Order: sequence, then structure tokens, then C-alpha cells
Amino acid sequence: MQIKSAKELVVYQKAYRVAMAIFEMSRSFPPEERYALTSQIRRSSRSVCLNLREAWAKRRYEAHFVSKLTDCDGENSETDSSLDFAHDCGYITATQHAEMVTLCQEIGKMLGAMINNPTPFLIAHRTPPPSGL
Repeated sequence: MQIKSAKELVVYQKAYRVAMAIFEMSRSFPPEERYALTSQIRRSSRSVCLNLREAWAKRRYEAHFVSKLTDCDGENSETDSSLDFAHDCGYITATQHAEMVTLCQEIGKMLGAMINNPTPFLIAHRTPPPSGL
């Protein structure tokens, strides 16, 4: 089965699940965190999916694809760090933290595998058309 959309990738589905779980968890963060941790963790968790969609759109060019995947990995790492802050500030439980960190680690491994071996995801290069077309 050929994957036609980034949404079909397991890594995308896991990242989306993390972003939505973080959205729900962060609803209970204190108001003083609205423009700090709440905004930051929501932004970084969503950016994993958004950058993955951009990477998918750029898979005709290996360097662009890998660059966007690297951005995904960076945002995933940022989300992981924000989860540590959320836990240590008492905004999420140890169980929530452990579940989300485990998912972030899984996402990181999957992104790392794609970065290290992008070829299966790339669009095959076609012979360019004759000049003048």
C-alpha cells in the first residue's frame, strides 16, 4: 500500500495524539502560564505535525525533506522539555508525564529513522522534459 498523505504515517498519528493530549492537559494550567508554558507546549507539540506535513510536501528534494524532518525532531524535543516543566511545576501528574514522554521518545525514534533513511519516502525523480516545454 502506497502512502498518499503524511496523515497516514504512524509518526504523524502519534504526534497528533500527543498534541491533542497536551491541549487537553494544558487547559488546566494556571492563567499566569497562558503566554508562557501553555502557549509554548501547545505550539511545539502542534509544530511536529505541521512540519511533518511540510516535509511530506517537499519529499521531491531529499535535502528539503530531511531539513523539515529535523525541524520536527527539534519541536518534539522542545515538547519533551516542556513536559518536564509542566510536571515539575505540578501541572500534570507523573502518569501523564510518563505517557507523553514515552510517546515523544517513540516519535523521536521514528523521525530519526526517517532522517537517516529518507529514500523510501522520496518522490522518484523523473527525467526532465525537453527544454522549451
